[in-house]
Amino acid sequence: MFPMAGSLPLYRDARKDDARALAQLIEIAGEGIPSYLWSQQAQDGQSALDIGAERAARDDASFSYRNAVVAHVEGKVAGMLLAYPLPEPTAEELAEVPEIPELLRPLVELEYQVPGSFYVNALAVFDAYRGAGIGSALLAIAETRAKETDCALLSVQVFAENLGAYRLYLRCGYAVTDRRPIIAHECYPYSTEVLLMTRPVSL
Repeated sequence: MFPMAGSLPLYRDARKDDARALAQLIEIAGEGIPSYLWSQQAQDGQSALDIGAERAARDDASFSYRNAVVAHVEGKVAGMLLAYPLPEPTAEELAEVPEIPELLRPLVELEYQVPGSFYVNALAVFDAYRGAGIGSALLAIAETRAKETDCALLSVQVFAENLGAYRLYLRCGYAVTDRRPIIAHECYPYSTEVLLMTRPVSL
């Protein structure tokens, strides 16, 4: 467990049996995009969440329990951090950017701006547990992990209209360093732009 003042909440590395909760939380963080993509992969009898849980249970992908930390309150998963070092994009990946669906292209373009950073892919807390400082605590854990992996920069993306998340990152020392316009889509409630926010890792 990660230390924290008081007995609750507690923080630990995610396990494979957390996969369904991780999928629910990344759906919250992704503002509707994950379930939209998962629904396109679902077979007969499968829900979008079933696909998300399968993906979270993988061992060898960015969206994996292996890259996640969960917050526990009274034995229940309350929140999640999904974060990892970003590799340098390959020439092939860069060449494929124009072919990426418009829904995802701005996100991928911004991700490619910060190779080598410790990327906060998803940060989410279930409604019942918000306001208890879990998001800030998880971001502090992200910085600890960044130091452990010798990353000098933390990065995260947020929709400009998601003011709650945007203000959290500002309070935690992140600043906007790039942005991309987004195209309105039925799967999420935003229509303006997505922001890339970064902060140096403390020495």
